[in-house]
Amino acid sequence: MEQEQIDILAFGAHADDVEIGMAGALAKWSSAGKKIVICELTEAELSSNGNVKKRKEEAALAASVLGIQERINLQMPDRGLFMTDEYIRQITTVIRTYKPTLVFAPYFEDRHPDHSNCANLIREAFFSAGIRKYDGGLPPHKARGLYYYMINGFSKPDFLINISTFIEQKKSALAAYESQFIFQDQGVQTPLTDGYIETVIARERVFGKEAGVLYAEGFKVNGPMLINDDIFGDDV
Repeated sequence: MEQEQIDILAFGAHADDVEIGMAGALAKWSSAGKKIVICELTEAELSSNGNVKKRKEEAALAASVLGIQERINLQMPDRGLFMTDEYIRQITTVIRTYKPTLVFAPYFEDRHPDHSNCANLIREAFFSAGIRKYDGGLPPHKARGLYYYMINGFSKPDFLINISTFIEQKKSALAAYESQFIFQDQGVQTPLTDGYIETVIARERVFGKEAGVLYAEGFKVNGPMLINDDIFGDDV
């Protein structure tokens, strides 16, 4: 059976990346009936806390909170996301299989090299997926746009999504990753266990303040956007 076309394909290097950057937007779009798939490149097997089994359980819970239809993992090596033809082809196959309208990836200006490398791999695959003669055994697919969400740091966004009514779902989705964000016995202190969720929510509050709403998530684009929505300010 042919895979049904989806609306949104969101890539991350590790489970929790997508939630950090755009859980509110995904909850918003899911509530509007959009078909969404999350794809992690690695199993985060080198994370300082937790383990692969626990991370998968947390990811499943977070997806349920957000109303995500499907979550897949390409099992590429953690800290091994280098620019190879093999990895680009794997990601290209995912894009051609699901035929998303929009693709999301981490913003490449990030303190974690895996996030930056993930962004570059997705950008390559996004382009290759639309090339008819690019090998892969599947028909080409040109998604409408590639957008970048923010994980670590604070960059000036190119556009914002109002998530004011979905901020509690974002908090719940992040809280699902207790192995990463809550310091536990036998664990180690990391930047993630030291008020990380609060920092992320504070960032979304600042973005919201800039746009005149309570909370917003920021996104970056490669080039100019064609605006089809009402620029008079109606929330669509």
